[in-house]
Amino acid sequence: MEGKVVQHPITVPEGLTSEQTVQILLDSEVLSGNIGSIPREGSLLPGTYNESRGVSREQVIQRMQAAQQRFLKDVWERRNPDLPLKTPEQLVILASIIEKETGKPEERTRVAAVFVNRLKQKMKLQSDPTIIYGLVFGKGKLDHPITKSEKEQPTPYNTYVIDGLPPGPITNPGRASLEAAANPARTKELFFVADGTGGHAFSDSYDQHQKNVGKLRMIEQGAKDSSIDDALAPARASAPGRSGAPVPKRQPRP
Repeated sequence: MEGKVVQHPITVPEGLTSEQTVQILLDSEVLSGNIGSIPREGSLLPGTYNESRGVSREQVIQRMQAAQQRFLKDVWERRNPDLPLKTPEQLVILASIIEKETGKPEERTRVAAVFVNRLKQKMKLQSDPTIIYGLVFGKGKLDHPITKSEKEQPTPYNTYVIDGLPPGPITNPGRASLEAAANPARTKELFFVADGTGGHAFSDSYDQHQKNVGKLRMIEQGAKDSSIDDALAPARASAPGRSGAPVPKRQPRP
């Protein structure tokens, strides 16, 4: 009786750097062998690859690179003709920024439009993920919010400092981000900021953007005040002789 070769899915999520991708492959018990060097950033196509047990990690890297080249060739040929991008590599760079800026599928083409509009108007891209990449170079995340000095710190990738695109991708973008970079929404929007619900508020003008930033600050302050209240509630409730101690949320069971 002929035995079928069992295929094991190896999943690499979108938005990981090449270093993080290599770590996933090294952690897999299905694969064999080592990986000689970290692949070039942006050269791997994320996704699920079905592999038989014992296949080498280098082979999986080669498959991911070949898949990326095929998909990039296809999406570059279908790109919007008035994109301010000269090469497929620049498309990957833009897609990598889009990938890190939003996790919401419905927002990707609008985020792409903001950056494309900025490139056309020679405005700095001002993307926070490019600051982080310039500081940690794909080795992980910052363990703190971006500081004012980090925002102003010159690195080749910091788009608050440099003009145009950074010199290379900041992650391995997935298919949807590459598609969005190639065919952005047709908007005049130049700004976006988190809206406090996991999405973003977009705007054409700086004035409206400042209002959106103000709304976010109010939401953040409200959350901060709420967490402080929650932290202080037990102390208030147990303070001896304190009038107006909070009523328990639930009455104790008899």
